[in-house]
Amino acid sequence: MFVATRARVIVDSTGAASEIVAVLTPEGVLLPLVNYFRFYATTRSVPWQQKVAHGVVLFMEYMVANPHEMDRQLMFQNFVLRLSTGTFNEKTRLDPSGLGWTVRKPDVVSSIVHSLTNFFKYLKRDRPFHEQLNPAYSKTPFDQMIDHAAYIYRREAAMLGHTWLGSVRESLAPSVKAAKRPKVIRKNPPAFPESKFEELLVKGFLGGANRDYRGACITLLMHGAGFRESEPFHLYVQDVFPTPGDLRSSTVLIHHPTHGEPPSDWTSSQGRPSSANREQYLAQCYGLRPRHLLAGKLRAGWKNPLLDESYFMRAHWFTEQYGNWFSELWDGYMRQLVNVPRSHPWAFVNLSREPIGAPYSLSQFNKAHAAACKRIGLEVAKSLGTTRHGHRHAYGQRARAAGVDSAYIKIFMHHKSLEAQQTYTVPSPAEIAHAIADGMKKLETKHLLPKSYLADALEDGVEAHTLSPSGMSGNAWTELQQKLQNIKQGA
Repeated sequence: MFVATRARVIVDSTGAASEIVAVLTPEGVLLPLVNYFRFYATTRSVPWQQKVAHGVVLFMEYMVANPHEMDRQLMFQNFVLRLSTGTFNEKTRLDPSGLGWTVRKPDVVSSIVHSLTNFFKYLKRDRPFHEQLNPAYSKTPFDQMIDHAAYIYRREAAMLGHTWLGSVRESLAPSVKAAKRPKVIRKNPPAFPESKFEELLVKGFLGGANRDYRGACITLLMHGAGFRESEPFHLYVQDVFPTPGDLRSSTVLIHHPTHGEPPSDWTSSQGRPSSANREQYLAQCYGLRPRHLLAGKLRAGWKNPLLDESYFMRAHWFTEQYGNWFSELWDGYMRQLVNVPRSHPWAFVNLSREPIGAPYSLSQFNKAHAAACKRIGLEVAKSLGTTRHGHRHAYGQRARAAGVDSAYIKIFMHHKSLEAQQTYTVPSPAEIAHAIADGMKKLETKHLLPKSYLADALEDGVEAHTLSPSGMSGNAWTELQQKLQNIKQGA
C-alpha cells in the first residue's frame, strides 16, 4: 500500500530540482514527509532519508492494519512491541494482520523509533507552516493520519517518551529479553591481503590488451591512502598534481563535495565570488549537483570526515611507494582521458561503456574490482577482505602494525575521533597469542613462573622422584607426585 521511491521536487520558478525520497500512498505523495526532507535537504543524506521513510512506511502500515485501536498511546507501545517480536503467531505461524513482520534486533528497532521521534517533533513546527502560510496544502487521508499521530505524540510527549522509547530499551517481550546478546571483543575487520596487492594492480586490472588505469587508481587511493570507497568519486582532475619536491609522487586533495573550493581557474559571469564553493561551481558551469546529494547510480556517499584546511582531505600515502605508483597509474589514466568528451568535472568517467564520458559509478567499480580479484585467483568475499571495503581496513591495520600512534592514524584516515579508528587497533588472535608467549618468557626470566615438572615428566617418561623440586613448596611437590602417580595408574 505504501512505497518509498525517489522523486524530484521543484519548489520555485527557477526550475531547480531537489532529489529526495518520497512515500507514495493510494491518495498520492505523503506531503508532510516531503516537507521534512526539504527542510533537511542540504544537511542530511539520501540514505538517511531512506531510513526515515522506511520507519514512516512501517508505522503507517501498522496503523492501517489496526484501524480500531482507539487508544493511541497503546498503539505507539504496541507498534514498538511488534517491531521487536514480529507479527506471526508463535503457535500457528500465521499473521492475520497481513503485515508479515519478522523479529528485528533491538538496535534496529531503536533506530526506527529514533527516526520517527524526530519526524514527529518536526511536524510540531511544520503544522503552522502548512495550515497558515500555505493555503494550497490540502491534506489527504494519509497526511491526516500521520499528522494526527504526530499530534498525539506531541500532546503525550512525556508519557510516550517513556513507553515509546522505554519499550525498546527494556525489551518488553520475554523473547526480546532473551535475545540480548553477550559482550564480545570487536575484531579487526577483514583486510585485503598485502601480499596480493601489487599483483592486483599489475595483473588484476589488465583485461585483455587494455589496462584499467582508472580502477587501479581508485583502488590505490583506498589501499595506499586509506580513503573510503565513495570518496574518490568526488575527485576532480585538477585535484591531483605532482608533489612539490618529489615529482615521483602525486598530491591528491579530495574536497568536500559542497563546501570545497572550486577549481582555481573558475570565475562566474559576475566574477569569482569570495564565498565560491563546489556546489555553486557545479550548478553554474554544468547545471549539476554534488554527487552525495543525488539518488540512484550516480550517487557517491560522503560521511563528513575530518577535513584539512579549506575543506579537503589530503592523501597521506603509507607507504611512500604507493604515492609513486599512483603517479605512474594516474599518468596512464590521463592519456586515456584526454580525448574523452565530458560534461562534468569529475575525474573518473566511462571510457568504453555508454554514455562515454559520463561519471563512473560505484556499482561499475565494484564489478571491475571483483573481476580484477578473480583474475589473480582470489575469491571475492567480505569475510576474506577481498571486496573493495578491505583496502581501507588494510591501510589502518598496516599503520597500526608499523607502530604509528593512534592519534596520527586518526589524522591519516580522517576520523573525527580516536574512538572511530579503534577498529584498527584491536589486536589479532595471532598478536594476542604472541603477547601471551612473550609474557610467559618474561615471567620465566624473572623466576616468577614455576617450571612445569608434570609436563616434563609425562613428555620424557622420567620418574617423579628424579625431578628436582627446586623452587616449589613441599606441599606443591607432594601434590604433583600424587597427580603423576594417578595418571600412570590410569594409563
